[in-house]
Amino acid sequence: MLWTVIAAALVFLMHLGFATLEAGLTQKKNTVNILFKNCFIIAIGIVTYALVGFNTHYPGDFNGWISIGKPIGDLNAGAGATFGYGGLDLAMTGYGDFIFQAMFAATAATIVSGAVAERVKLPTFMIFATILVGFLYPVVGSWHWGGGWLGDLNGGNGFKDFAGSAVVHAFGGFAALACVLVLGPRAGKYTKDGVKPILPHNLPLAAIGVFLLFFGWFGFNGGSVLSANPGPLGLVFTTTTLAACTGALGAMATSWVTLKKPDLSMTLNGFLAGLVGITANADIVSTNGAMIIGLVGGVIVVLSVLMFDKIKIDDPVGAISVHGVCGIWGILACALFDTTDSGFTVIGQLTGVLAVGATAFIFSFVVFFILKLVMGVRVDASEEAEGLDVAEHGAPAYTD
Repeated sequence: MLWTVIAAALVFLMHLGFATLEAGLTQKKNTVNILFKNCFIIAIGIVTYALVGFNTHYPGDFNGWISIGKPIGDLNAGAGATFGYGGLDLAMTGYGDFIFQAMFAATAATIVSGAVAERVKLPTFMIFATILVGFLYPVVGSWHWGGGWLGDLNGGNGFKDFAGSAVVHAFGGFAALACVLVLGPRAGKYTKDGVKPILPHNLPLAAIGVFLLFFGWFGFNGGSVLSANPGPLGLVFTTTTLAACTGALGAMATSWVTLKKPDLSMTLNGFLAGLVGITANADIVSTNGAMIIGLVGGVIVVLSVLMFDKIKIDDPVGAISVHGVCGIWGILACALFDTTDSGFTVIGQLTGVLAVGATAFIFSFVVFFILKLVMGVRVDASEEAEGLDVAEHGAPAYTD
């Protein structure tokens, strides 16, 4: 139980990492706007998870597609305050279970925030984020972690997604892709002469964000052991670390070859690519497997970022590539590098992640498009040029 709440605190710290990474990789004139969105996301994510999300995510006796839950109530009632809540395998109380899972809930909207940064209307984004984290995330999560239909995949062996490469990361990545398609690229990013780089304003801040995320991932993956069982906990910490490091090395090498210079922002996303790739399988792969998974993720993320720029899909922080594309890779890696002979198949794993991704994409596209028709999703050209800090908040982040 103590390890569970420590892990929950580590996952909470990841939201600071997301905020600083997103702020650092964008222009300084939008810093307040980005930090405000990240404040809202964690607040609304926790509250909606208490009001409806937790009991939607884990509806009890459930084997289907959707079951909308009620507010959490008194989770200490009955056996909730003892290990009778879940037995020694779960080894936590009702409130411990809730607070750990709640810290995950807002992550999907945070992924979207980075992809739509610097041109999205704040009220529109707030409405969309509330719907996404309050309703769709726990519904899709219940398909896997709540006893839903994904448990029947892979010949009945179940869909493998240890800590959320699909249910958290690919979900957020494909939701982000839908929103970016509706929103369009930042002004001046794509010209008749090609891609015009919009430079990040603070790479030290972005680097701090990535190392905070790396640190928090020990709670994200380590907490998903759901106990302090020393065998699996040590394995998960080790595979998580190795994949992150080989992800960075893969991105370093790939960016150096393709861009002719060693690129820091690609390297930072390489760390995250390795982490996203290992999130689905950290408890079932060997250390060698973890290094391969991370290395491939680091290569994939660089190629994916360049590909999206080539087809004029503007993602300021690379969120779609890191979370969406590398999320798919992590799910497939469960079948390719499993050391437990659990029967996971590439087809079954691909079916599950595509179902999650397609649902997130279609739902987000429809909701965001409706919001575009009703209230607009994009600030006007003069506000975008001035910067959202002044246009939407009336105060810049920097006074010099």
